[in-house]
Amino acid sequence: MSSKLLLFLLLLLIIVLLACRSPAPASAGAFAGYPEYTGSDLGMTYSPQRTIFKLWAPSATAVRLRLFAAGESPTPEQTILLKKDASGVWHSTLDGDQKGAYYTVQVQHNGGWLAETPDPYVKAVGTNGRRGQIVDLGATNPSGWAQDKRPEQKNFTDIILYELHVRDASIARNSGIKNKGKYLGLTETGTKSPDGLATGLDHLKELGVTHVHLLPVFDFRSIDESKPQDGRYNWGYDPEHYNVPEGSYASNPADGAARIREFKQMVQALHAAGIRVVMDVVYNHTGGPNDQSVFSRIEPGYYYRQKPDGSYSDASACGNETASERPMVRRFMLESMKYWVQEYHIDGFRVDLMGIHDIETMNRISAELHAIDPTIFLYGEGWTAGSSPLPDSLRALKANTMKLDRVAAFSDDMRDAIKGHVFTPTQKGFVSGNPDLKESLKFGIVASVQHPQIRYDQINYSKAPWAREPYQTITYAECHDNHALWDRLAISAAETSEPERIRMQKLAGAIVLTSQGVSFLHAGTEMLRSKHGVENSFESPDSINQIDWSRKARYPEVFDYFKNLIQLRKNHPAFRMTSSEQIRKHLGFLDTDDPSFVAYQLKDHANGDAWRDIVVLYNGSGIIQEFTLPDGAGAWTVVLDVQTINENGIRAMRSNTVKLAPISAMVLVRE
Repeated sequence: MSSKLLLFLLLLLIIVLLACRSPAPASAGAFAGYPEYTGSDLGMTYSPQRTIFKLWAPSATAVRLRLFAAGESPTPEQTILLKKDASGVWHSTLDGDQKGAYYTVQVQHNGGWLAETPDPYVKAVGTNGRRGQIVDLGATNPSGWAQDKRPEQKNFTDIILYELHVRDASIARNSGIKNKGKYLGLTETGTKSPDGLATGLDHLKELGVTHVHLLPVFDFRSIDESKPQDGRYNWGYDPEHYNVPEGSYASNPADGAARIREFKQMVQALHAAGIRVVMDVVYNHTGGPNDQSVFSRIEPGYYYRQKPDGSYSDASACGNETASERPMVRRFMLESMKYWVQEYHIDGFRVDLMGIHDIETMNRISAELHAIDPTIFLYGEGWTAGSSPLPDSLRALKANTMKLDRVAAFSDDMRDAIKGHVFTPTQKGFVSGNPDLKESLKFGIVASVQHPQIRYDQINYSKAPWAREPYQTITYAECHDNHALWDRLAISAAETSEPERIRMQKLAGAIVLTSQGVSFLHAGTEMLRSKHGVENSFESPDSINQIDWSRKARYPEVFDYFKNLIQLRKNHPAFRMTSSEQIRKHLGFLDTDDPSFVAYQLKDHANGDAWRDIVVLYNGSGIIQEFTLPDGAGAWTVVLDVQTINENGIRAMRSNTVKLAPISAMVLVRE
């Protein structure tokens, strides 16, 4: 072979590789002139007479749609070239009933064809989301779906959130649930453990929570839906298709309609049990390599933020971060959440790494969702996992919560006051004897709002109030991230006995459920859930993540304590005041000398409570604390102590001095 021919072939190979490579991200300014499409019909719109496809891809030079008879058919039955309009939307109309067909789209960019993919707006897919599917959404509605109603909710502060993973809830052998690890597992009633105790849906109803917060249930990448026998596990924070239910939780992931129908059945069953449903949504990044996301295969670079040099920014610590401030990214998030509300009757959203998203986008989402239903609840993580090129002043960070409209944020101030710094497992918190967190705990008790008795210079993280109203604060001690509280206490308080650590767990629950704000519980905390010391179990096996229902029988006093705490909160509005003005007027801290002892009073029928005065005491120390109750007419009655909760009264006080057991809470009331 001559050197000239060899050089020619080498150049030809380079040209081919360049044409087929995934395009590098462009600078942010490159997208400024892209047209915005203001319609809400992108993707597939089905009717028995015709199916319309629309795809926003303004920089594409050609787009083709491929139709397949089955999810795994090797070759398409038809390939259709789409036409482009002035708004950057490519479209085509297919006559006749196309229901059941599968499809992909393929975009030509810079002279080369990008990989085939379902469109970003896809609402039904086959196995592993490789192909979209044309479905009749109306035909996926279970019987009685039109009559499905959201359970009653008056105020956001009435909410008690319960964070649950679909698979964890039912996968254990002792769950007594037939559809283990599936959406349908949360529809079953009458299920019991070998000990004869309620599990699954009946357990949630018995416990009394108002909302189930489901870890990601949109279609995510990390589980091979074609190999359920592998038992692979993931939390699901690696998004693939945002508008499609995850297939591994469905009875048949190959059937796009099945996963939709079963998801709706789950929502319907929870609603019938009086429980609302919150979705954990992850719009801040996409899963897998950046160039393999559905966004990159349609409009390369547009959906992601870039650094000045054009490389991907990574505030998510997952390889990329989405650019919510760009019109079509903002519109995608908005239309996606509206779709889940309207099609699936979802009652709220927990926004993962909300601090990556811009304030304007979150407020637009809030306005449009609350126009549909003002009781929809929005909350998120007011932080990022890394730095972002978008200025802090524009992002939905915890510090900017007052700029957010009807959106709440998690209180890491309260979380770490209760148990210690989340990333330092050996550090103690208030409940395990740390004397340096009293002011941080007080800040959590008032739900992060302005209060004259808080010394802001002594708070662990925030040096100023960040919530305008109490509903903007999520009050919690643990979640799926990091150690389960029971495991954390075994590490940070290893020198203590199990009965002492049980007291710590109960004290943590009492703090969460008697403080102001919105209460949040990690599934299984009411039975001392353990993940066997695994700190982040996102891909650990079921043996680590499953809820072990035998613990409900092993620790019945803990379950009863949490159940009664929840009922106490629900029965007494003083613990869930609706405004910061109410909190400043009715909640006053009482003097205590010990830094591990907090006391406060809810006075004058706070928030219309039947009890005139309530005193709440938290003892995080290992010694008995003595406390003199406030003066005034009327005898005090203990309704909560280290072992018992009884709203009718455990015992009446014979004097104004009370002794509080080590590591415990106490609530006293007078009519």
